[in-house]
Parts: sequence; structure tokens; C-alpha cells
Amino acid sequence: MNAARAAAPVLDRVYRDHRARMLAALIRVLGDFELAEEALQDACTLALRAWGEAPPDDPVAWLLTAARNSAIDRLRRARLGREKLARIGAAPEAVTTMTDDGEESLRTLGDERLALIFTCCHPALAEDARVALTLQAVAGLTAGQIARAFLVGEPTLAQRLVRAKRKIRDAGISLEVPSDALLPERLSSVLTVICLIFTQGYTAAYDQPERRTLPEEAIRLGKLVATLMPDEPEALGLVAMLLLHDSRSTARYTARGDVVLLADQDRTRWDQKKITEAIGVLGRALRMGRPGPYQLQAGIAALHAQAGSDDQTNWPGIAALYGRLLTLTPSPVVALNHAVAVAEATNPAEGLALIDRIEGLDRYHLLHAARADLLRRLGRMTEAASAYRRARELATNPADRRFLAGRFHDLDTTESP
Repeated sequence: MNAARAAAPVLDRVYRDHRARMLAALIRVLGDFELAEEALQDACTLALRAWGEAPPDDPVAWLLTAARNSAIDRLRRARLGREKLARIGAAPEAVTTMTDDGEESLRTLGDERLALIFTCCHPALAEDARVALTLQAVAGLTAGQIARAFLVGEPTLAQRLVRAKRKIRDAGISLEVPSDALLPERLSSVLTVICLIFTQGYTAAYDQPERRTLPEEAIRLGKLVATLMPDEPEALGLVAMLLLHDSRSTARYTARGDVVLLADQDRTRWDQKKITEAIGVLGRALRMGRPGPYQLQAGIAALHAQAGSDDQTNWPGIAALYGRLLTLTPSPVVALNHAVAVAEATNPAEGLALIDRIEGLDRYHLLHAARADLLRRLGRMTEAASAYRRARELATNPADRRFLAGRFHDLDTTESP
């Protein structure tokens, strides 16, 4: 017990800092997600007993060697055949060496983690499985944490993860960064998953820990991809966009957890360090001359961030960028954002006319909330009340529901909710 207590702090640090890279190295050799995870856990359990007060000089190499040996033992016990055992035995160096020193090793080490991200985001997997697997394998979140973030039961989420890992194994999906020919398509999937992880946290309830942990993980993953693929402007654009949105996180709610609209936020609480970093990253992306959807979204967020007040916001510029985004990636949500920007740049009636043309968002509470606001500004209070009521019915975040209820009650109407 004393040995385990002495080893635990070192093991915790090594596991936290190097888990994704160790897991990637093991998956590469074993070709089996579940076996790699189980072997790594076996190695950690053994380390608690073996390290005592004198951990090895290279604890990562020790853990990888122990995990490799555990995997061999598991395969022997399961009698899965000599061929797989021979494959592991022929590649001992693949999982026994992993240093973290010097710039020369950055590319090799990063490629392991980048390959793990691309494997988790393989197009053969369903989108919800890609997000969940990336959060567990790369970000280190537990099944329980992921289940809470996605509002599903832990057993359901666990089964989703098991199916994804077995599909990777059974389909023989290798852990590698795809070839240049496949990179654009596969990179898009990776960036989409990272964006979804951020959004899941950004829209979480005020009192949920995922509201901070998921955006932080998304930004970290985005920076990893952008660092290892510096010639991909969309990876840089995504990082810039996430940083800009995250810079406003502390101003989005009151101390009681009530929603504060962008126009009403205390801009002195915005994180200027993140804004400055994001503007620099976006500048690097734009200089490559290949604008894409994430760069355009980052440009929109930058115009908000650079405005000293809501009155000083460059709404015509934002509307124009949304117009370009709508051309590149036509979707009802982009059309809604474009309509809101047009309403601010011109007048509420023009924005409302655009909203009323949008199809496919009847169950999206933000469409009804935006429509209600424009109707209110046009003095059409009865219609606004109906739209606010519908928005509140559809909202899932308690803070959003409280905000919409407040807007409803502030209307100059005698209707009851």
C-alpha cells in the first residue's frame, strides 16, 4: 500500500501527460483499440506495485514495455494465434521508446497523436461515435463524462464506444495519418469533430463542468492539428474561431447563471490574450490565400471581438461574410445567422423576411428566438409572444429557458405563457 501511495503521483502525471501518445503507439502495433486500452491499464496497475519510491528513469518506456508484455499474455490466454503474436514480437521498438526532448522529436511524437485523432474520426464511423471516441481516446474523458455531455445514459455511450473500437479492429483500419490524396476529405472530418466537441461544451448548462472542459479540450486538439499541419489554413481558421468564441465565455452568464446576450456583455471581461492570439492565427491562415468556412467564421467572430461596443459592430461586414459562408456551406443554421446579421445591418423587416424563408429548423429554438426578437422590434407583439413561447418549449438549457421566459413576460401583451 505504501509503495502504491508513493508511486501514484508520478504515475498520475505520466498518464495524464502521455496517455494519448502511449495509446496511439500501442494501437499501431496491436491493431486493436480495446486490447491496447486494457494492456495500458494493466501496465499502470503493475506500476503502482513495482515503482515504489524509485520510479524508472523513463517511466513512459517502462509503461509501454509492460503494456506490450501484458498484451502478449492476454493474446496467449485468449489463444488468438501465432500470427498476431509474431507481429507484436517483431516490432518491440515501436512501443518501448518515446522521448519528449527537443524539437527534432516533435514531428514523430505529434504524428502518433495526430494519427490517433484521424483514426477516431475515420469516415467509416458514425459522427456521434467519432466525437465520443475522440473525447475518450485523445482527450481522456471517461464514458460517464461523455454521456453527461451528450445527455445519454452511460451504458448507451459505453456500447457506442465498444462498437466503434471493434469496427476499427474488424475493418483493419490502421492508425496513420491519411495520404495526401485523402487528407482534405479526412481533415474535414477531424475539424468537424473538434468543432462539435467545442459546441457541446459551449452550449452546456451553466453549472455543468463540461461547459469548461470540452471547449478547453477542443482548443487543445485544434492546436495540435494546426501545429502538425501548418500548411492547412482551415485548421488555423478553426483554432482562431474557437479562441474567439471562448474569449467571451466568462461574460456570457451572470453570477446567478443567467444568459447575457452578446450586445449586453461586459467587454472588459473578454479575454484579450485569446483575442490577440486568435487574430494572429487567423492572419496566418488568410495569408495562404485559400479561404474556407472556418476562416470565414473566425473572421465574423473577429469583427465582434474588435468592436468596442455593440453600436460599433461592423454589421455590414458580418452580413457579407455570412453571405460568403452561405455560398460555401449552405445550411439552414448559416442562413439563420445571415438573416440576423442582415437585420442588424439594414432593418428588422428584411431580416425577418429571410428567416421566414428558412426550412428545416422548426425544432431549433434559436430560430424562434431570433424571429421573436425581430417581431418585437417591429411592434408585432402577439406574434412575438407566440414565437418566444415556442422557443422556450424547444430550449433544453435551463438558462436559455429562463431568458426566453423573461423576454416573453417583458412583452407589452396581455397573453399568458
